[in-house]
Amino acid sequence: MHAIKDFFASLMLSELIKGMALTGRYMFARKITVQFPEEKTPMSPRFRGLHALRRYPNGEERCIACKLCEAVCPALAITIESERRSDGSRRTTRYDIDFTKCIFCGFCEESCPVDSIVETHILEYHGEKRGDLYFTKDMLLAIGDKYEPQIAAARAKDAAYR
Repeated sequence: MHAIKDFFASLMLSELIKGMALTGRYMFARKITVQFPEEKTPMSPRFRGLHALRRYPNGEERCIACKLCEAVCPALAITIESERRSDGSRRTTRYDIDFTKCIFCGFCEESCPVDSIVETHILEYHGEKRGDLYFTKDMLLAIGDKYEPQIAAARAKDAAYR
């Protein structure tokens, strides 16, 4: 009985009629246009944009060179080199992210035990050539220093979900 019902439904093109009805419903609805550079749409606190390295309030960089972010990166976009300091702690000497490879999955941010690497809400950046999208440790720290209040506010909003 079910097969006969399916046969007649396909013969009458009911799926096509349903699709055309849906198209007609939205064809005459009021369009919503956002004038992008001037108007911005609301952004989720979990938006993943440009990466940044953070510092502790005393000015010392947070990254302890555990290399978890490098290991978990599916695109192999992160390169880290480290060395021991005189006090016995380990810090990075090189922390590079190649944004031509990065897929903005957020695994690096999730794996970091000290919240050193974060993804900011910055979405308006570009590079004219390939080398422009290769960010070094100093560039990432500068982004973190510049946008720290915004990063901290977004982390506070998202704290309930972590």
